[in-house]
Amino acid sequence: MHDLVSLLRTIVSFAVVLGVLVFVHEMGHYLAARWRGVHVETFSIGFGQAIARWTDKRGTVWKLAWIPLGGYVKLHGQERPDLVPEEERAAWQPGRTFHEKSVWSRMIVIAAGPIANFILAAVLFIGLFMVVGKPIAEPVIGQIVPGSAASQVKLQPGDVITNVGGVAVKNFTQIQRQVAPNPGKDIGLSVERGGNLVIFRVKIGSTPDGHGGARGVLGIVEGPPHFKRLSPQEAVVQGAVETWTVTRQTLDGLWQIAAHRTGLNELGGPLRIASLSGQVAAMGIASLVSFIAVLSVNLGLINLFPIPVLDGGHLLFYIAEIIRGRPISPKAQEYGFRAGFALLLCLFVFATWNDVNQLGFVRWVTHLAG
Repeated sequence: MHDLVSLLRTIVSFAVVLGVLVFVHEMGHYLAARWRGVHVETFSIGFGQAIARWTDKRGTVWKLAWIPLGGYVKLHGQERPDLVPEEERAAWQPGRTFHEKSVWSRMIVIAAGPIANFILAAVLFIGLFMVVGKPIAEPVIGQIVPGSAASQVKLQPGDVITNVGGVAVKNFTQIQRQVAPNPGKDIGLSVERGGNLVIFRVKIGSTPDGHGGARGVLGIVEGPPHFKRLSPQEAVVQGAVETWTVTRQTLDGLWQIAAHRTGLNELGGPLRIASLSGQVAAMGIASLVSFIAVLSVNLGLINLFPIPVLDGGHLLFYIAEIIRGRPISPKAQEYGFRAGFALLLCLFVFATWNDVNQLGFVRWVTHLAG
């Protein structure tokens, strides 16, 4: 029974997370198209057969399809005129087609999708910081690992580390920066305990870093953060900062994979997102909202990659059009889209295979069926 409840929560959470992200992304394209005078023929959440559909007074068909792995906005006259039969071109509405707009207008419409995802992330972070509060990760020890360097010098849960090796620290990340490069070295620690300042000398432990070397460890686990509610003005600033921080961390993570500093098994696909959605939803609505914000940044970044088929690929073609003074040839665009689609398909299959292996998906399904 517990497995069925967990499965249902995962499915519902995944649908909510993906639905919000796709809707906001496509709404960005839709609003920008409306602004630039382009008629939107179809706004679809999901692919395949429509579960529900209706047509608004502007003639846009809104669809909810049964395959929830994305969505799209169909722009009026999006195809190049020389690639469309004359009888179809005759039905185009003059002044409302995508292809006849300036290259700058077309770039605005395409870029609006990823931009909407960044705006969504910032808005969600702002709301969380005002309602729940911004997590303040103080350098408070939550647990001591038995047999570790910290346990040998009698550090205790609740101790607040204020200085490592002569460098003041305000959170666990700064502690790690001072400890990791110094395996086996003796350093000084300043700790606040019960209102008193206590000085320790500790020999840093070591653990393999995965690249043939070692990194330093103390053997301490971070304590739970406390939350500070922010004023609207503070929340706006911190929401923008948090969005930029997540963006930078995502790009850094991708660079670590590209530079072979971390394994390709870090790449995840829909199964991992679905699994995480269920786990995060079980932690509460605030955690789910934060998860959506982080994924929204990821979706915005991925769509800006200069890969044909993605928004970034379209923008790349438009930049080339500005430089050349004329559009890229249809044949070159076709080859680009084929290559881009093949690349994305390979990444999708690879990421899904990672998910199947790491999440034990096959074993989980077998267990559930049994």
